[in-house]
Amino acid sequence: MNIRWSHCVLRVRDLDAMVSFYCDVLGFAVADRGPLGPDGTQIVFLSGSSSDHHQIAFAAVRGPEDATSLEHNAFRVDSIADVKEMFARVTADPRVKAAAPLTHGNAISVYFADPEGNGIEIFCDTPWHVQQPQARGWDPSKSDDDVLASVEADFRNEPEFMPMERYRQNGRRPSVRVEEK
Repeated sequence: MNIRWSHCVLRVRDLDAMVSFYCDVLGFAVADRGPLGPDGTQIVFLSGSSSDHHQIAFAAVRGPEDATSLEHNAFRVDSIADVKEMFARVTADPRVKAAAPLTHGNAISVYFADPEGNGIEIFCDTPWHVQQPQARGWDPSKSDDDVLASVEADFRNEPEFMPMERYRQNGRRPSVRVEEK
């Protein structure tokens, strides 16, 4: 299995200040934003790459008592089979308290925590773009083809659902512009 770091999600106190800093100073662009749940808490996805939907995301959920801002680190794998293999590994490991198979429409993931409680996401890309945030469960006992068909059926009526290649060709991906001062 080829596992590669992809992105992290940070819990933040001042969403606007963080987005402004990362865009103005580091050259990132907002790829998506929206509510995490019914309470209206916002998440903003940023990217500086034409090939990644996001490289960092900020969720406006950090309280004064939170010792860390890390929500999770995400690692990309090559296939649904790899995600299913990781799901089997972590659910068999007694150090992992729980694992959640989730899909965002544009990715098929399993979420869990390491022994110190740090969040981890293992995911593979799907061939579609779906406006974020989105999250639904998926069944790891299904065949890879059935998982992909279920994801497509669940998300095809969502805003901006389209083949990822068309999304990229439409210029919807952020581009990094770093200006010299």
